[in-house]
Amino acid sequence: MVLASIDWIIILSYLVFVVAIGFIYKNQASKSLTDFFLGGRKLPWHIAGISMVATTFAADTPLWVTEKIAQHGISGNWLWWNMLIGGMLTTFFFAKLWRRANIITELELIEIRYSGKAASFLRGFKSIYMGIFLNAIIIGWVNVALIAIVKVFFNLANQEALYVVFIAMFIVGIYSTLSGLKGVVVTDFFQFFIAMAGCIILAILVLQTEQVGGIDGLKAKLPEWRFNFFPTLSGNSTTEDAIGTYSLSVAAFLSFGLVQWWASWYPGAEPGGGGYIAQRMMSTKNEKHAVYATLFFQIAHYCLRPWPWIIVGLCALVLYPDLSIAESGQGFVMAMKDYLPAGVKGLLLVAFLSAYMSTISTQLNWGASYLTNDLYKRFIRKKPYQSEVKEQKDYVSKARLFTILIMLIAMIVTMNINSIDQAARFLIECGAGLGMVLILRWYWWRINAWSEITAHLAPFLGYILANYILELSYPYNFLFTVLFSTLSWIVVTFTTKPTEMKTLEEFYRRVKPDGWWGLFRKKENKSNLMPLIICWLSSIVMVYSCLFMIGDLIFKNIQEAIIELSITLFAFLILRKMMKKTQIFDI
Repeated sequence: MVLASIDWIIILSYLVFVVAIGFIYKNQASKSLTDFFLGGRKLPWHIAGISMVATTFAADTPLWVTEKIAQHGISGNWLWWNMLIGGMLTTFFFAKLWRRANIITELELIEIRYSGKAASFLRGFKSIYMGIFLNAIIIGWVNVALIAIVKVFFNLANQEALYVVFIAMFIVGIYSTLSGLKGVVVTDFFQFFIAMAGCIILAILVLQTEQVGGIDGLKAKLPEWRFNFFPTLSGNSTTEDAIGTYSLSVAAFLSFGLVQWWASWYPGAEPGGGGYIAQRMMSTKNEKHAVYATLFFQIAHYCLRPWPWIIVGLCALVLYPDLSIAESGQGFVMAMKDYLPAGVKGLLLVAFLSAYMSTISTQLNWGASYLTNDLYKRFIRKKPYQSEVKEQKDYVSKARLFTILIMLIAMIVTMNINSIDQAARFLIECGAGLGMVLILRWYWWRINAWSEITAHLAPFLGYILANYILELSYPYNFLFTVLFSTLSWIVVTFTTKPTEMKTLEEFYRRVKPDGWWGLFRKKENKSNLMPLIICWLSSIVMVYSCLFMIGDLIFKNIQEAIIELSITLFAFLILRKMMKKTQIFDI
């Protein structure tokens, strides 16, 4: 038997707890769409920020990190560490704007910012594409990851593991359908601490095993390149598939640092914010809380969370040396199964279950917000309501139905994920070039609905040309797609009519963005662009130096850690000073 009685008690108690949360917040969520999807816009920054972190802690994330550790050592984490640049851009340039817009979903912004039939089409299309199709794919991926974990941990057949995951998803559906976002973020709060505590305990226990022998033993048993924090620069091409320190060509390195963070669209890392990140920003008490929540998310996401995973990944190389690269992610689960005592094993399984539930509940609530607010309310419901109370009750009931619908579609997708996986990855890879429009729509009045439509479609043609006609390799195929998409939407922007002046004026008066707004900008509105740029740059330095400081402390590189601590503090002081010069505190 894999689990002892105490482990089952811990797991069942946790499941009862999350379902109880759903019933506790049921009445509050039933009041209106704002209450169901944004928690009544009353979330403090620490609750919203922790919810962001918990949502990105999917069940498959530690396994993916373990696989990259096996392939490239610590340097392999730069495949996601590079996203901090775009994340901090969202923090200082967009968080307060999302909150100030006073909308329910990010798609609602489309018809506030743009005008005409093109804007209506774009909003309706994206509500279905992102709310159902892309959302179900993401949930399917997360389900498949949990299936793999359950199979290894309990020695189950694939079909048996599938049933277990569907039961877990059904429980998630119960509390997210009942309680809306408020219940989701409250459970996220507890799930984050459970998941972090569980991973830290696992890291400590596997380090203390006789086979590993602590940090000194780990460093003695693994080659030095496993502990390199930074990738190496190679002469010509990227060697992502090779074993060894992650190696980048100069062109790939420059594309990471100068292009990818603003050009590429990826779920959860949208340039300018979007998806569930925007939802959390819009749910906060005010603009100040929106900024703080997003800043906390970036710090916790990049500084605090990775190191327990990295330690377990390195220890797994010692404990399970015969695992192939393709199987290496299982080392994390095998360490849980083989080296945790009764009680702690149940806690770790709850930690993975917490990570899974946090991601799934967010995806269900976020997807249902699009289908309710941007499809049903905007395009389907035509008859007037007898009262506002009945109107809101109808919307909330539809929100719950859409939540169940997405869950059922996601179950079907999960059972067929192998046949659609490549198509989904193709769609995400074709997001190159979209990012700049999502950024500039806030800061340049000339961007219109056709700009965004073109930025969505042009990358597909650019991707096909780069990969199948010109047969370019990475990063040149990526850079070609970005260039092709950018030129396309710029041409379309200047050859189509701008958004109606009335719409632009109302948008500017509501959001008060910085940037190029021509006649709409009032002389008394002082620009904050330079202080925001300094906030952005100093925060990036602060987080990266803090990330490496923690790593060097763990691996007993004291001199390096002291230098990195000094850089962290210096960057923090600059950040604090410049934040006071912005409108973040002018609430």
